[in-house]
Amino acid sequence: MIQRFRGKGVYNAMALGRILLFRKDNTAVERVSVTDTVRERERFEKAKAQAARQLEELYHETLRKAGEDGAAIFRAQQMMLADEDYNDSVYRIIEDQGVNAEYATAVTADNFAEMFSAMDDEYMMARAADVRDVSGRLVGILRGKSCTGTDSTGTDSTGTDSTGTDFTGTDFTGTDSRGKVILCVADLTPSETAALDGDKILALVTAFGSVNSHTAILARSMNIPAVIGVGGKFMDAVRNGDEAIVDGGTGEIFVNPDEETRAKFLEKQRGDTEKKRLLQELKGKENVTLDGRKIKINANIGSVSDIDRVLANDADGIGLFRSEFLYLESSDYPTEEQQFTAYRKILESMEGKKVIIRTLDIGADKKADYFNLKEERNPALGFRAIRICLMRPEIFKTQLRALYRASVFGNLGIMFPMITSVSELERILEICTEVKEEFRKLGIAFSENVEIGIMIETPAAAIISDRLAPMVDFFSVGTNDLTQYTLACDRQNPDIEQFADTHHEAVLRLIEMSAKSAHRYGAWIGICGELGADTTLTETFLRMGIDELSVSPSFVLKVRDAVRRLDLSESAR
Repeated sequence: MIQRFRGKGVYNAMALGRILLFRKDNTAVERVSVTDTVRERERFEKAKAQAARQLEELYHETLRKAGEDGAAIFRAQQMMLADEDYNDSVYRIIEDQGVNAEYATAVTADNFAEMFSAMDDEYMMARAADVRDVSGRLVGILRGKSCTGTDSTGTDSTGTDSTGTDFTGTDFTGTDSRGKVILCVADLTPSETAALDGDKILALVTAFGSVNSHTAILARSMNIPAVIGVGGKFMDAVRNGDEAIVDGGTGEIFVNPDEETRAKFLEKQRGDTEKKRLLQELKGKENVTLDGRKIKINANIGSVSDIDRVLANDADGIGLFRSEFLYLESSDYPTEEQQFTAYRKILESMEGKKVIIRTLDIGADKKADYFNLKEERNPALGFRAIRICLMRPEIFKTQLRALYRASVFGNLGIMFPMITSVSELERILEICTEVKEEFRKLGIAFSENVEIGIMIETPAAAIISDRLAPMVDFFSVGTNDLTQYTLACDRQNPDIEQFADTHHEAVLRLIEMSAKSAHRYGAWIGICGELGADTTLTETFLRMGIDELSVSPSFVLKVRDAVRRLDLSESAR
C-alpha cells in the first residue's frame, strides 16, 4: 500500500529506486573517574590537533567533490574547534568532575547542541548538527578510532553516545540494477554526507534536519536528490527494499507507489530528461543573445582531472584554473618542473582554447603547513595571495617560470589575485619582465602573446580600476571575495550569512565601475565568482558590459541557455 511522506526538498531532482535503511550503531561514552586531569587536558589538546588536520584534509576532498560552498562547512568546523566557550566547557568538566576527556567532550556537545536547538532562528538551530559532528570526531580520536573523510563519528541527541558511521562497509547491491539505493537515515552529519559515494546513492532522505543544515548544503553541492526532515516516524514506517519515489523539488516521498503515481513520476522524469536533452543540444552553439551580443562562457576548475568536465560541457575555455591546488595537494613546494608539467597538460588538452591560470592564492582559508604562515587574528585581511608572492619572490618566480615555459603549448592567460594598488601591479609586471628577459638570454622558448590580467576582488581594485586597466589585458571579478570585503562579512562565518547579500547594490556598482574602466582602456572583463552562474543576474551583467562568465563546468550549458534567451536591444527594455 502506498505511503506518502513530505519533508523539505533541498535539490531539485527526482529518483525512483529501492530503500536502504541505515541505522547507526550507538556505543555509550563511558564516564570514567580520573585523578590526573592535566593528562586528560593534554589528551584533549592532542585530539583537537588531529581533528584539525582531518578537517583540513576533508576540506580539500570536499572542495574537489562539491565545490567551495560545500567545503566551507569544514572551515566552520575548524573554527568551532578553536571556540573558547566550547574548550572552556570541556576543561571545566574534566577538572570539576574529575572525568575522562571523552565524557567531557560528549557532555559539552550535548549542552551546546541543546543551546543551538532551542534558538528561534532556523539557521542557528541547524548548527547543532555541526557541534555533534565536531564533538563526535573528537570522541572518536580520543577512543583511538580513525575518523577520516570516509569514516566519521558523531554524537546523538543525548550527547553521551558516539556513533561510528563507515559507509565503506555498507552493502549497496541488490536494490537497483546499477547497485544504487535511496539512502534513508535518521540524520547525517556533514562529515558523513561528504563521505557518500555519488555512484551508489540515488537519493538521500533524512528523518530530521533542516534545509539550512550543512548536510543539506553538501547534498545540493554533490547533486544528490535529497529530502530533509521527513519526521521521526519515517524510519519505522518503511523497510529495506521498499520501492520509493523521491522528489527533491517538492519534498514528497512516495513509498510503494501505485501504478498511477509511478506513471506520473515517469512522465515528470521524462520532462526533466527532455530539459536536460535540450541543454545538451546547445553544445556547439554560440553564446549569443537574440539581438546578436556574443559572450564567452568559460569554466572554473581546480585540478587537471577536471578538464574532462570542461570539455564534456562545451566550455569556450578555462576562465579560472586555481593553481593553489598544486600546492595544497603537495607536502612541499611544487618544483618548477612539476608545475610546468601540469600547466602544459592543461594547455595541450584545451587545444588552443583560452586557459587562464590564477597564480598562487594561498592563505586565509587555504593553508599548507610547509608555508609556515603565522596565525593571524584576521587571516582574510592578512598575509595571503599576491602578498605572499611579492614577499617571497622565489616562490613567485618559480611559478612564473613554469607558466611562461608552458605558454608555447597553448593559449595562456595569467591572472593575479588580491590586487589593491598600482604599485603592486607594477612590481608584478617587473618580475614578469625579469623572467622573460632571463629566458631570452638562456634561449628558453615562451609565448609573447600571454594575456595578463588581475582579479577584481577588493573594493580598492574596483575603485582604482581606471588606473589598473591600462596596465593589463583583462579583469576577472571574484564576486565571493568582493562581496566579503565590500560588506565586511566573513564568508567563512556561517553566523552572519544572512548579511552577505551577493546581490547588494554596492557589489553590483563596483562590478559596473570596473567594466566601464576596462572597456575605456581596451581591456575585457569577466566574472569568475559564483555570481557568474546566477542566471537571475545574467542580463544585468551583460547590460553592464561583462564580456565573459566563468562558472563551474556543470553550469556552462545552463548559462548558455540563459544568454541565448536574452534580448538586450532598446526595444526589449
